[in-house]
Amino acid sequence: MNTPVTEQLHPNAIGLDTRPLSDVAALLAQSQALAASAPLDAVGPICDGAQAMAATVRAKGVLRYLAAGSSGLMAAADALELGGTFSIPANQVQIHMAGGLPSSAEMPGDVEDISTTLTDELAELSVRDTLIAVSASGTTPYTIAAARIARDKGAQVIGIANNAGSELLQLSDHAVLLETPPELVSGSTRMGAGTAQKIALNMLSTLMAVELGHIQDGMMINLRADNDKLRARANGIVCQLTGVDPKQAASALNITGGDLKCAVLVAVGVGSDEAAQALLDETNGHLRPAMNRLKRNNENTNLGEAK
Repeated sequence: MNTPVTEQLHPNAIGLDTRPLSDVAALLAQSQALAASAPLDAVGPICDGAQAMAATVRAKGVLRYLAAGSSGLMAAADALELGGTFSIPANQVQIHMAGGLPSSAEMPGDVEDISTTLTDELAELSVRDTLIAVSASGTTPYTIAAARIARDKGAQVIGIANNAGSELLQLSDHAVLLETPPELVSGSTRMGAGTAQKIALNMLSTLMAVELGHIQDGMMINLRADNDKLRARANGIVCQLTGVDPKQAASALNITGGDLKCAVLVAVGVGSDEAAQALLDETNGHLRPAMNRLKRNNENTNLGEAK
């Protein structure tokens, strides 16, 4: 039986503990950099997975991030950012981690072999949901059991694994294979495998946001401005997209209760928050076509008046 890549010994690991720390540090950095390129070979399934996630959000379904151990931490890190970064409602994001999210520095390992709790944990999983399941080995019992439940219930499954041909990838609608080399510390998949997982997860959620119209010109136009830093960022985005000054941007954001997309439309001439939202509804929440439509309407009005 072949040893999975994630458990193999790195060719540079022999004698690692006898080398100067500076040499080991360089090898660690190099192995991480190499692992970071793995998602480039999975762009297709990552894009397909992102579209499935966007469809789930539009359908009022739930994005269910699920994993164990260090993969669970990578998944949770991405899930926890979706509210503040893109205003994805909290009731549409669920984190499932074997043994629960740790509240101390102790993270037990035996829980990843336990899948008996999943029937209750995923009782409300529906056909509208998307399961984002992560496992470096692609064989974690907890994660495999969840993928099977999701398939039985008709939900979309995005599987992220670092071993080719693993069971998780075979169970997935969107199989994201991240072919990272063996870890410099054999089996320590929080390193190279975890780096690639984090990049792939970031890609999935960011591409989902693009699909939903929450990013324009590299700016988070659907952010939740709930602190001073983000309120300043929201103001700057309105200024950048419309050319108004900070005082005018602040007024527009006040009118719309902080809704950034609507504030942009108010800043460029839409009469009210309600009218701005109605215009966005016509463009499925995408700001750029809403701005273009408003511009055309204004041009047609000016042309009519000139006649």
